[in-house]
Amino acid sequence: MKYSDLISITEQFGAPVYVYDSEKITSQYKRLTNAFKGVGNLRLNYAAKALSNISILRLMNSLGSGLDTVSIQEVKLGLMAGFAPESIIYTPNGVSLEEIEEAAALGVQINIDNLSVLEQFGSKHPDVPVCIRINPHVMAGGNSNISVGHIDSKFGISIHQIPHLLRIVELTKMNINGIHMHTGSDILDIDVFLYASEILFETAKNFKNLQFIDFGSGFKVPYKTGDIETNIEELGKKLTKRFNDFCADYGKELTLAFEPGKFLVSEAGYFLAKVNVVKQTTSTVFASVDSGFNHLIRPMLYGAQHQIVNISNPSGRERYYSVVGYICETDTFGNNRRINEIQEGDILAFKNAGAYCFTMASNYNSRYRPAEVLWHEGSAHLIRERETFDDIIKNQVDLKDLFIQKHSQVVVK
Repeated sequence: MKYSDLISITEQFGAPVYVYDSEKITSQYKRLTNAFKGVGNLRLNYAAKALSNISILRLMNSLGSGLDTVSIQEVKLGLMAGFAPESIIYTPNGVSLEEIEEAAALGVQINIDNLSVLEQFGSKHPDVPVCIRINPHVMAGGNSNISVGHIDSKFGISIHQIPHLLRIVELTKMNINGIHMHTGSDILDIDVFLYASEILFETAKNFKNLQFIDFGSGFKVPYKTGDIETNIEELGKKLTKRFNDFCADYGKELTLAFEPGKFLVSEAGYFLAKVNVVKQTTSTVFASVDSGFNHLIRPMLYGAQHQIVNISNPSGRERYYSVVGYICETDTFGNNRRINEIQEGDILAFKNAGAYCFTMASNYNSRYRPAEVLWHEGSAHLIRERETFDDIIKNQVDLKDLFIQKHSQVVVK
C-alpha cells in the first residue's frame, strides 16, 4: 500500500483506524505453503486470536486455510465465516468441560492440553477424535511473555507426564488422532524448533492412529529495518525432510499442520492515528495522538516495538519524538524515536499492526474502539464500524430510578 492510500482512508473513515492489506496476507500465505511444498498433506490453520474480524476469516477461508481457535466464540465465528467444522481445530486452555463438549457437538477438532480434562472427556466421549497438546519444555521464542513451551508454562501436557497420559488413553479407549505443540511466538532459532519437533515425533510413536501432527507456529516477523525474522524457507526444507522420513517410518502419510497468526497478518496491518498535540518540555518533544493503549497495548504490555511513520510528511526532516496517547495512564508507544517532523493534525502510521492489536483493544477510559478497513484489490472496504456512545452503554443496566427513590426517601426523613 502507498502512504497516499492510507491518508485517503483516514479522510474517508476517520482516525484512529486499523487497515489491513489483503495482498500482503495472501503473499504470506503463499510463502508459507511454498516453503512446505514438499509435504504431501499440509494444513495451515490460521490463528483466529491474532485478528478475528469475520471478513479476515472469510479471506483466510478463500485461500484454503483451516482455522485455529481458542474459545467457543472463535469456533462460532469460524463457522459463520464459512469454515467447515472439520477444518477448525479448537485448542482452549483452562476452560470448562462443558465448553469443550459444546465445541465437540459442533463437529470441530478437539485439542486437549491437561490430564484432568482429557480423562473426563475421554470417559464420556471415547469415540470423539481428540488431539493432545504436548509441552516439550523447549522455549523457542525470544520473549518469555509470549513463549509457552517452557517448563513453568500453564499450556500443554508435560512430556514427563506421558506415562500417565498413556494410561488414561488405554483406560478410556479414546481416539487420539493428532499430536500438537506450540513453543511460543518469535521463533529465533530454527534448530531449537527442530529439537522440539524431535520430542513431538518421539511422542507420536506412542499412538498408532494419528492423522496429523501440529507443530504450532510462532514464526517471527521483522518489526523494524534490519530486524531478524524466522527463516521460513530453511525451516521448510529441514522440517519437510524430517517429517517425510517420520511418515515413512510410521507407515502412514500424515498431515503436517501449522497454526500461523502473526506471520500471516502482522505485516499486513497499519494503525493510523492523528496527532492532537505536539508538546515541548525541557528534555522531550511529545507527539500526543488520538489513541492510547486502549487501541494498541502491545508496546506497553510486551515491550513490542512498532515502527512509527509520519505519513503526512514522509520526506520531512527527522527529529526525535516520544509518541504518547490520550489515556490517563503512561501509554507511550515509542520513546525518542527518529520520525519525520510532526505537526498537529498529521497522521502517524504504526506498522505491523495486523496481529494482536485490534483483538486486544478495550474501552478503557470509556473510549471507543476504532474502525477496521480492508484494502483489497485497490479499494478500501469498511469491515468494522467505529464504536459510538450507544455501544459503550448498550449492555449497562442503569439503576437511575432505584437511586432517585432512595435519595427521595432520605430527603423526606
